Amino acid sequence: MAKNETILVLDFGSQYSQLIARRIRECKVYSRIVPFHTPAEAIRSEAPAGIILSGGPASVYQDNAPKCDPEIFRLGIPILGICYGLQLTVKTLGGTVARGSAREYGKAEIEVTDESRLFAGLPQRLQVWMSHGDKVTSLPDGFIPTAKTENTEFAAIRHTEKNIYGIQFHPEVVHTPRGTELIRNFALNICGCTGSWTMESFIERSLREIRETTKGEKVILGLSGGVDSSVAAALIHKAIGDDLTCIFVNNGLLRKNEAERVQDLFAGTFQMKLVYIDATDLFLDKLAGVTEPERKRKIIGHEFIEVFDSAAMKIENVKFLAQGTTYPDVIESVPIDGNPSAMIKSHHNVGGLPEKMNLKLLEPLSRLFKDEVREVGRKLGLPEEMVMRQPFPGPGLAVRMIGAVNKKDLDILREADVIIVEEMKKAGLYYKTWQAFPVFIPVKTVGVMGDERTYDNVIALRAVESQDGMTADWVRLPYDLMERISTRIINEVNGVNRVVYDITSKPPGTIEWE
Repeated sequence: MAKNETILVLDFGSQYSQLIARRIRECKVYSRIVPFHTPAEAIRSEAPAGIILSGGPASVYQDNAPKCDPEIFRLGIPILGICYGLQLTVKTLGGTVARGSAREYGKAEIEVTDESRLFAGLPQRLQVWMSHGDKVTSLPDGFIPTAKTENTEFAAIRHTEKNIYGIQFHPEVVHTPRGTELIRNFALNICGCTGSWTMESFIERSLREIRETTKGEKVILGLSGGVDSSVAAALIHKAIGDDLTCIFVNNGLLRKNEAERVQDLFAGTFQMKLVYIDATDLFLDKLAGVTEPERKRKIIGHEFIEVFDSAAMKIENVKFLAQGTTYPDVIESVPIDGNPSAMIKSHHNVGGLPEKMNLKLLEPLSRLFKDEVREVGRKLGLPEEMVMRQPFPGPGLAVRMIGAVNKKDLDILREADVIIVEEMKKAGLYYKTWQAFPVFIPVKTVGVMGDERTYDNVIALRAVESQDGMTADWVRLPYDLMERISTRIINEVNGVNRVVYDITSKPPGTIEWE
């Protein structure tokens, strides 16, 4: 690209900041989220094509309200303020914002009242999504209103000479049906981007960067069989071939036949160097009798590093450790000083390197969202079943087994998992669902099978829909599908006589039970 066609999203703590970045990328323009307090000089040196100021939960009148460097407005770079970003723009440049007496939340209709390149090609009346308490009451010099609602005189504004725009609504959410078109207008028409951010261009650039970074040195990668590590392996292998060695540790907590599938695909089809270690007995011995969830996780994590480290030490001249870290992993795992967004989780892909390995990190997917990772996988020839598989927890089935982990009950869980996946696929719902899986509950209940009373275990069926795993809602599965799953598990899986369905959303619950 002739110029830096990046749009920076300054994050003021909005729950939608990731969504803004994703919508920009849907316009084939690269976007990146940065802290709200990023200095103007740092932005000037990067020379992005545009800047978006996100929404946020604060009021511009709060003592500790997050504020951007005011010099940003003098850089000559196109700016779009969304919700809080609009209010901050107005207040910073000399307008006024009133404390709202009541929140305006939900669907609204705006009327475009003046010409604005932001609304080019859009109808005069638009359905939008509002979520704000304060409201703009007067504009700074040079600004004019370009849209209004019944309750908001300044639903959209623009500066008559500078490329500074503001909107009180959220174009990034699905409740603003034409919102992506508005964002496209900003990215392409106002910022002048060409829309050349594609997964083909990403792959081409990444292959070059991987070769330039590694310079013929050896790379190792911990392959889990999940989407992220699989795509990272395929991308790096395409770049450096046999200089990559994948290490696959079977911890005994995998799905049924998972170890065989991974070996067949990567060592067989892709002809990658693959070191396979069956550490089932080691992990199960260490987990014997352990019931506390966090202790289970720590044992699994510690043993994985030990086994992986031991295998890696046997490979000569290794200088890089590759990981399938994705962009949401980076955003959620690194607490940014002063950023009002709460840190969501400490992700297993980010950090945690054994110090004695003394390796440099190689994370070729760290700029991509999950849907982009999947698209890269398709372009690299990974099978659709691998590319579209549902997320699987790092500690494996151990977090889907309440209480102590043992082989007999793991096998019950594996068989139930196979049935759920099969039936979800038959119903055409597997690839439309974020996750669907069984949980083993070590509670015995009375049942009747044939003419005999039984006293066996319970399986909980969990199915959730989500965009990124940060929040989730339980899926309203068809009753006949739940009936088929329940009937098959009880009839085909020895040791189970009852199936229940989990109807808890996140929050207040979590997706996994442990």
